[in-house]
Amino acid sequence: MTLINNAFTAGARKTIACSEAGISLRTYRRWIKEDALTVGDRRVDADRPEPKNKLTDAERASVLASCNSKEYASLPPSQIVPALLDTG
Repeated sequence: MTLINNAFTAGARKTIACSEAGISLRTYRRWIKEDALTVGDRRVDADRPEPKNKLTDAERASVLASCNSKEYASLPPSQIVPALLDTG
């Protein structure tokens, strides 16, 4: 954003400065409007850290095995979870 602002103060149009930086003018305005450091990167292809509460592969396999068992295969998750909690 600093480079775009420097180019603008030197006389370049914001549209051209943004296209040279590889972003759209709309993106630049959104970054100026919001504090980009607190909002974060909202691009679909952005690298994001894994959540701390993500299930391990073993836990995920266990959950899928329980849900796909004959007893619970025809039930939605909203009925499986209480049934499993009742049985311990």
